[in-house]
Amino acid sequence: MPLIKVKTSVSQPEKDKIDSLLKNLSSGIAKHFSKPESYVMTTFESDISMTFGGNSHEPVCYIEIKNIGSMNPNQTKAMSQDFCQEINQTLDVPKNRIYIEFSDAKGYMWGWNSSTF
Repeated sequence: MPLIKVKTSVSQPEKDKIDSLLKNLSSGIAKHFSKPESYVMTTFESDISMTFGGNSHEPVCYIEIKNIGSMNPNQTKAMSQDFCQEINQTLDVPKNRIYIEFSDAKGYMWGWNSSTF
């Protein structure tokens, strides 16, 4: 059940650009967690009022990554590198204006298909 949620101050990009970004994030997170992509969910929100370092004029991005199970430091570092690069290339957000929050989830705290994991 990996989830990657992207929130950014960037104005709404073209639909094709968003679709491509979400597909790349989906396949990337499936690879990082060695889980089937059929369980991956991606979301994207743009035009959000945000600041970073007190600055609201430059683009900024906040990403949440959640997964059932434990993430290790090597995984989170690799994902940070990959996903910061993807966001930078696609949305032109500087890598030093991207935060990523990694969260481990317990299976019983995540619902799906009228039950839990």
